[in-house]
Amino acid sequence: MSSTTGLVIPCKAAVSWEAGKPLVMEQVEVAPPQTMEVRIKIKYTSLCHTDLYFWEAKGQAPLFPRIFGHEAAGIVESVGEGVSDLQTGDHVLPVFTGECKECAHCKSEDSNMCDLLRINTDRGVMLTDGKSRFSIDGKRINHFLGTSTFSEYTVVHSGCLAKINPLAPLDKVCILSCGISTGLGATLNVAKPKKGSSVAIFGLGAVGLAAAEGARIAGASRIIGIDLNPNRFEEAKKFGVTEFINPKDHDRPVQQVIADMTDGGVDRSVECTGHIEAMVSAFECVHDGWGVAVLVGVPNKDAVFMTKPINLLNERTIKGTFFGNYKPRTDLPSVVEMYMNKKLELEKFITHRVSFSDINRAFELMLRGEGLRCIINMEE
Repeated sequence: MSSTTGLVIPCKAAVSWEAGKPLVMEQVEVAPPQTMEVRIKIKYTSLCHTDLYFWEAKGQAPLFPRIFGHEAAGIVESVGEGVSDLQTGDHVLPVFTGECKECAHCKSEDSNMCDLLRINTDRGVMLTDGKSRFSIDGKRINHFLGTSTFSEYTVVHSGCLAKINPLAPLDKVCILSCGISTGLGATLNVAKPKKGSSVAIFGLGAVGLAAAEGARIAGASRIIGIDLNPNRFEEAKKFGVTEFINPKDHDRPVQQVIADMTDGGVDRSVECTGHIEAMVSAFECVHDGWGVAVLVGVPNKDAVFMTKPINLLNERTIKGTFFGNYKPRTDLPSVVEMYMNKKLELEKFITHRVSFSDINRAFELMLRGEGLRCIINMEE
């Protein structure tokens, strides 16, 4: 038991008071964990596009003041009543979605979309009692995605924490709690390319490059990267991408370009942009008879795409995925082991590092489209 168990902990947090304005370093009070909750000390966190999206108030229900952050690694400080699988000192990855292990989804081998702990972008409080664990002078500060990792201490539902190997470097594996696992799992768990196969990756941001990394690990012989930004092509080679297509360079649909390059289409494709045109191209560029397209990018909720039914009847498959089909508590520890065993390379995703006091620089870098992942050291 830690010396702070059961006590309110005052600590630093980067608070977003209004949309699009720089985060403000504040002293916040973090209440003890309640039933089925865990309070953790965040060691490292990184910035993901989802944080940026809701900070800019592009989400459905803007909610401020709020503590953003969901891609992180930390150490358990104390646990609430009913928590039996975690204890003080455990190393954990907080995750924006969870695994209660009791609902129909959790009991299914085919789903990771937990009924109780599935992602909820609108909720700013804890599930247990509908209250926030963060306050400043008695004023409530809202949570984000049940994680709020832009704080030295945070409280998370125990079902949203993956206990990991304590030897794993937290400043590297922190990036596995969101985007990298999403792209990696989309390829390894859903597309499942065979050794020697061809894979097309639409969108070469962090998630797309993680999908390419998955194709590299699977032994794909051709990994074709598709992006509108030619500056991304050189970096993508580090992730196993062998060929590049910029749709702007062609006067016909990119799916036709890919079909011509690959004698009828690629074996697998992974779409990581969320743009409707790319989704259609990703599906229509796979080979008839065995081609599988996987959609990862999140479009506008009202978006619709069209394709001819004959594309499906000719034995092409289209699939969707959420968090790479990984169950957070069950599967993430093994992804960490992939890194520890040198099968998965994480260092190449980390392009910048900043101190916690300089967190707004991470936002500036992302707004300028510079780099892939920026690690924020909470103790600097």
